[in-house]
Amino acid sequence: MSISQLKKIATAALFGAGLFAAQASLALSSIAPIANCKYVVNNSWGSGATASIEITNIRSTVISGWSVNWNYVNNRVTSSWNAAVTGSNPYTATNVSWNANIQPGQTISFGVQVNGNGAIEAPVVYGSICTNSYGTSSVSSSSYLSSSVPSSRSSSSSLLSSSIRSVSSSSTSACSGVQQCNWYGTNYPLCETTQSGWGYENNRSCISRATCTSQPSPFGITGGACVQSSASISSLSSSSIRSSISSSRSSSSSSLSCPQGNSWPDCPYTTWSDAYCAQVGPSLCPRSSSSTSSRSSSSVSSSGVTSVELTKRMGIGWNIGNSLDAIGGETNWGNPLITQQLINSVKAAGFKTIRLPVAWSKFSNEQNFVIQSAWMDRVEQVVNYALNADMYVVMNIHWDGGWMQPTYAQQNYVNNRLTIMWTQIATRFSNYDDRLLFAGTNEVMVDGDYGTPTPEYYTVQNSFNQTFVNAVRATGGKNATRHLVVQGFNTNIDHTVNFAVVPTDTVSNRLMMEVHYYDPYNFTLNTSSNITQWGSIATNPSVTETWANESYTDAQFQKMKVNFVDKGIGVILGEYGVVSRTNVADHETYRNYWNEYITKSAYTRGLVPVYWDNGFGGNGGMALFDRASGAQLYPNLIQAIVKADD
Repeated sequence: MSISQLKKIATAALFGAGLFAAQASLALSSIAPIANCKYVVNNSWGSGATASIEITNIRSTVISGWSVNWNYVNNRVTSSWNAAVTGSNPYTATNVSWNANIQPGQTISFGVQVNGNGAIEAPVVYGSICTNSYGTSSVSSSSYLSSSVPSSRSSSSSLLSSSIRSVSSSSTSACSGVQQCNWYGTNYPLCETTQSGWGYENNRSCISRATCTSQPSPFGITGGACVQSSASISSLSSSSIRSSISSSRSSSSSSLSCPQGNSWPDCPYTTWSDAYCAQVGPSLCPRSSSSTSSRSSSSVSSSGVTSVELTKRMGIGWNIGNSLDAIGGETNWGNPLITQQLINSVKAAGFKTIRLPVAWSKFSNEQNFVIQSAWMDRVEQVVNYALNADMYVVMNIHWDGGWMQPTYAQQNYVNNRLTIMWTQIATRFSNYDDRLLFAGTNEVMVDGDYGTPTPEYYTVQNSFNQTFVNAVRATGGKNATRHLVVQGFNTNIDHTVNFAVVPTDTVSNRLMMEVHYYDPYNFTLNTSSNITQWGSIATNPSVTETWANESYTDAQFQKMKVNFVDKGIGVILGEYGVVSRTNVADHETYRNYWNEYITKSAYTRGLVPVYWDNGFGGNGGMALFDRASGAQLYPNLIQAIVKADD
């Protein structure tokens, strides 16, 4: 739901970051600068924008509590998440309880939405923890991208830079004294234990010393002194983004024709040389020898079944929310690392399907969208946890910073980026069986506009679905027939029925439609509401909504059955649920009843209900399981949900 901004926070702060008091244990006014602080505009739509403020610990000790400041010329904050934001320009943000500690090398982030009142700004972030020398701000949205390109880059640099329209540039220096790896112009942490290749340590991607030093000059290990670099705020054309894939990875791409041996990425990869394919790897060149995978599951495949037949096997599902979809890293929103033990507990409770929301962009190149192999490895590891438990997996590109804006102005940019990213993801998983489903997007809408979509909005959003299907099918292998999940506008049932266009596909009966359900909002998600009862069992009309009751629910899911299931398109109810309100007497009774009714109503009409779990089990949370141990937090609620599949 977008209401998706609200679900990100695993606490009652979903509806106002200021609900948490800061738990800072440092005397912030007395400490030396220990972090890089950066303001990044993720999306702008003329009258407003969303942005992230990133704080990276550059020292060898844990930051225990933090506070940062910033101010605008004309922009003003209208909402925030993942921090307690106070003030009215300048603004101050302090940690909430679960992101107070920042490990060495770790980056945490929090978000704001602003009214523009003119041009969208990217102010300097300052504060006692922020390095005085590191005050860069960047724009990383559908209109602007941040880049860091060394001036001494070889011929590949000239090709990339020629396709960039530079808007402005600034000079920055990081004087942390911590060694890093300058990987073809982008700095990454050096691994402490991984001896070769890429690693994943301390909840972050890293590069081994051996791999870092294998690069040509001027790239390699840097640090121990101030490192000067230039940052450009740039706007890329749709075609130049694609071309940057090879130009940023290879110094040999100079010809724009397509003879055998040339590596220009707008040519089919079948025309690329063997040497270049080996260099870029299987994520970009599927015929690379390294792309041969042994990842295919040994379990019985669902090959040959239609999407509607497959939904009957998928039973009831559960979301691993606020983990791999957390912006900045798996633990950035307060949940521990996903484990096999957790997945086994979910399976043992009676769930058959895992929905795996994933944010990819933080671990990909800002210019060419090439995804880091270490992050791909971690996502694959979690996918395998679920397959090891013999569960179905629905893996997506989730909110991911909100770059999928469905406007004509952003249509080419988003479709190009979707193609690049899904080509890599699909290629990595091309040998997996039909228990792995791909879902292209999540809750696409124009930021801040919750009304009925205009023809422009839903037309562009439908094009995203088609692009996703085309990109996956083009990778071949088992992806040629894999079950794919597309969404209606903002996953709203009425908008889906009225405006969704099922994509054209190269294979029959392998597409599914996804919607979400959180009605009535005042009962399900609004912790400030006095609506605390629901349905026919309610005893107090004054705390019960007059709409979105049982008959309304049945009618909504019947629409999906008639318009999709009965026409051969399987349906995923990808999210639903009610926040806990432990401070309200008897609320749990109505919460259990709502979840039981919605699950059963959807399931009996052929939908796959997938409960949204955000990992937080306290007041305002939606967790069913303890993410660390796998223990059931609400056994009665779990039973109310899974018994629909009995």
